[in-house]
Amino acid sequence: MGEWGIALIAAGSAIVGSVVTGWYSRSAGVRQAEAARHAGDRQAEALLESVRMTLRGADGQRAVALRRQVYAEFLGAAEARLLTERSGRGGGGGGDHDLSLQRAYAGVVLEGPPEAAAAANGLLEGLRRHDSLDELHRAKSTFVEEARRAVAALGRP
Repeated sequence: MGEWGIALIAAGSAIVGSVVTGWYSRSAGVRQAEAARHAGDRQAEALLESVRMTLRGADGQRAVALRRQVYAEFLGAAEARLLTERSGRGGGGGGDHDLSLQRAYAGVVLEGPPEAAAAANGLLEGLRRHDSLDELHRAKSTFVEEARRAVAALGRP
């Protein structure tokens, strides 16, 4: 075997070596790309979950604020009706108080829960029957307790 044979064997070995090295490098690159894609997917999913949790928290806070507002409007309307009735200074304004009280009561019924709506109904019926101040105070206290319970339940995860 001459110099040409040795040169051909060396060249062939170099070619085969670079093909094998290239093949393994390519396989390692593909595996690394898959691992990077998988890590990126996990990172994106973690970010999405963080956004979801933030949105759920914001939705919960809005729901609590809405429920508080509905209950406060009902209490305000009931107090206005009670003050007008007890002071005798309502004149023709009693119908306006009745209307705002009925609207506020409808808000409580829609917002719920049933326990708060039932307590609001008890206060509303007491006002309609012209119950004593003590009875109305008890009905109002019952509604406030149920309203607080409902707001607290909504605020818990």
